[in-house]
Amino acid sequence: MGDYKAFLTIPRKEAGYRPVHDRIHDFGEVEQTLNEGDRRLQASRCMDCGVPFCNWACPLGNKPPEWNDAVYKGDFKRAYILLNSTNDFPEFTGRVCPALCEKACVLNLTLHEPTTNRENEAAITEIAYRENFVVPVSPERNGKRVAVIGSGPSGLSAANRLNRMGYSVTVYEKREKAGGLLRYGIPNFKLNKTVIDRRIALMEKEGVLFCYGKSFTPDNLPEGYDAYVIATGTPTARDLRIPGRELEGVHLALELLSQQNRVLYGEDVSEEERVTCKGKDVLVIGGGDTGSDCIGTAHRQGCKSVTQIEIMPKPPVGPTDPANPWPAWPRTLKTSSSHEEGCVRRWNINTLRFLGENGKLTGVEVQPIDWEPDKEGGRPKMVPAADPEIIPAGIVFLAMGFMKPDLPEVADNVFWAGDALSGASLVVRAMASGHDAAQKVDHYLKSKVKA
Repeated sequence: MGDYKAFLTIPRKEAGYRPVHDRIHDFGEVEQTLNEGDRRLQASRCMDCGVPFCNWACPLGNKPPEWNDAVYKGDFKRAYILLNSTNDFPEFTGRVCPALCEKACVLNLTLHEPTTNRENEAAITEIAYRENFVVPVSPERNGKRVAVIGSGPSGLSAANRLNRMGYSVTVYEKREKAGGLLRYGIPNFKLNKTVIDRRIALMEKEGVLFCYGKSFTPDNLPEGYDAYVIATGTPTARDLRIPGRELEGVHLALELLSQQNRVLYGEDVSEEERVTCKGKDVLVIGGGDTGSDCIGTAHRQGCKSVTQIEIMPKPPVGPTDPANPWPAWPRTLKTSSSHEEGCVRRWNINTLRFLGENGKLTGVEVQPIDWEPDKEGGRPKMVPAADPEIIPAGIVFLAMGFMKPDLPEVADNVFWAGDALSGASLVVRAMASGHDAAQKVDHYLKSKVKA
């Protein structure tokens, strides 16, 4: 490292968010960027540890010490080459990854001020595009064809790897554009969709074919391919089948998020179909990232108020989590940019029923609860902690996660990847799964040649 003691004199500095009063009026990305000088200083804080836990913690095996050193020295071309060698799409993870590497950083474990790896990833990639360091490659073709079903992060990652191995790759996507969860689940204020379009255009220049409006199932795959990767994600959201579920105004979270993203790129949505929070009291059920995305979207649509409830207890306020010490993931309270924009947050709340008049939602009956240990060692039991109450609401979003798909038996030349294989997880883990699927396809097809 150029300055292996920089962490002693340079504190962690994040780029931060645009001011609330500015950002809630548009869907532009909320995160700001540091100037190049400050970014190089932040990269210099990386210690080049003897045992780099960051590398171990990253599902992709990213190597922050190497590319942070290149950034510190001002060699952004080398930094991008090192970063892109393990991470196909650092412009995605640089925006939406929870940065497992930073939780594992020695500076986090000792000072709670890890190196700004996630922001550094985004900066490296944007500079690489700006300076034309990102150029199409022309792989030598090996005569084999592979179909990838689904164009989310795992499908794109598998397609990119296979294409660069020399396979002719066709990506089939049932929707009108590529990206999967990146495009239809994550709001523009976290990931502008031009970032996805830019990468898809590069992949097309490198020879990857994209076919849209094509839906396939494991028992009905397109013909003429030597192998297949199924990366169709987790399409079924967890629902809440309680009285009043049929009322107008009760929606799954992706009904809001997906539609809003479509509206932003120009799709016409009729007044009857429009899911809007304008002038309404909004209730979000579910305390994760999807719920947070609903909160930010509700603000930008002009809601009256937002409340978010979670059935689980409130996590401890960080930076440490006594119940989950290193190397376990610290389940500490997360406050997102959307939460900062205004939201009532409540924990240990069970939803009993949706209330309405003339078929339209007016409120939700909920009840505070506690969790008691099971004397027989099973899962904790939910018990009432107070009388039921009513939260006024004109619209509700169910953001309680997704169901893991049941995988059918498939032929030997069919491989699974991403959330379809593991259940809902992180974008970075989906990309790693795409890498794994590509390796399995390559090993399978090469073994067939040898046989």
